[in-house]
Amino acid sequence: MFLRNYWYVAATGAEISRKPVGRMILGDPIVLFRAEDGAPVAFEDRCPHRHLPLSMGKLVGDTLQCLYHGLRFARDGHCVYIPGQEQIPQGAKVRCYPVVERYHWIWIWMGDPALADSAAITDFHWLDDPNWGAKGAYLHVDANWQLVVDNLLDLTHLAFVHDTTIGNLALAEHAKVKVARTPDGVVVTRWIIDQEPPPTFKKVGGFRGNVDRWQIIDFTPPAFLRLDVGATPTGTGAPEGRRVGGINMRNLNAITPETETTSHYFWGQAHDFDVKNAETTNKIFEQIQTAFLEDVAVFSAQQGNLNLIQNPPQIDIAADAGTIQARRILARLYREEQAEARGAAAE
Repeated sequence: MFLRNYWYVAATGAEISRKPVGRMILGDPIVLFRAEDGAPVAFEDRCPHRHLPLSMGKLVGDTLQCLYHGLRFARDGHCVYIPGQEQIPQGAKVRCYPVVERYHWIWIWMGDPALADSAAITDFHWLDDPNWGAKGAYLHVDANWQLVVDNLLDLTHLAFVHDTTIGNLALAEHAKVKVARTPDGVVVTRWIIDQEPPPTFKKVGGFRGNVDRWQIIDFTPPAFLRLDVGATPTGTGAPEGRRVGGINMRNLNAITPETETTSHYFWGQAHDFDVKNAETTNKIFEQIQTAFLEDVAVFSAQQGNLNLIQNPPQIDIAADAGTIQARRILARLYREEQAEARGAAAE
C-alpha cells in the first residue's frame, strides 16, 4: 500500500552529486543527480530505448547520458541528442519528478505533478536550525514501512529493546499516556513522573536522581514522526511547561517505502543544549544510533515472519492505541486516493 500524492525523502543532500544515484521509491526506479547549478533532479531510472538504468550513465553538462547507446536527456526528461541521427522520436523522454532540497534532505513527489506544492513538505527545521545541534543518518530496512511507523508510535518497546541506552522499565509500567487525533494525524503524549532516567539520559544530561520525562510523538502521514523528548529533575515543573535544568531533544523520522517489504529510513537527532559542541551532538547521535540499529533488527525479524505467513492472526494491547489510529488514517487516505485515481481514469 503506497500513498503517492505526498512528498517523500528520496536521499540525504550529501548523497546526491554529479554522479547519478539509483534508488527504488514506492516500487519505482528513480535516478537522482545534481545539475550544474547544484539543483537536484530526479528521473525514472530507465532509458526508453532499451531500458538500461540511466543511473549507470554519466552527466554531460546538464544532460544525463545513457551508458548503452549514448542518448542524452535534458533536465525536463526529454531526449535532446541521439548519436548518429538528427530526428528524435516523440517518445524519447523519461518521467521527471518534482524535487525540493530542504532540511538537508532531497524530497520527491511521486504522484500527480500538478499537485506538488512544496509548502506541504513536513516541517523538520530542527535539522538545520542554528539554535539546535543536530545530526542525521540513513538506514536501509528490510521491512514494510508501516512496521517502522508502528514502532515509533508505541515507545513501550524502549523498555525491552533499548534497555542499555534510551529505555527502562518505567516507560512501560509508569507512563501516563494520552492519544489525540489531529486534523492530519495522531499525537501520542507520554509522561513518566519521578522515575530513574535511562542510561543515555544519565550520560548526556548528568542526572543523579529521578526525573520527570516526556515523549510527545507527532505522526503525520504518510510516514513522518517527530518526537519531542526530554527530562528534567523531578519536581522542577516540566509537566507544567517549565523545562529547565534538564535536556530537551527532538527525534526526527522520515520513512520512505522502497518496496512492499523494504524501506528507506531517514532520521536525525537534535538538541537545544550545548548546541555548538560537536562532541555533545556526536555523543547523543551515537546513543540513538545504537538504539535504531536494534530497531532495524526487530523490523527485519518481523518482516521475516510476515513473509512466511500472509495475514497471520494478531492481537492488540493498550499500548497500540496510537498505532491503531495511524493505521486507520492511512487506510482511509489510501482508499480516498485510489477512488480519486479511478475517477480520473474514467473521465
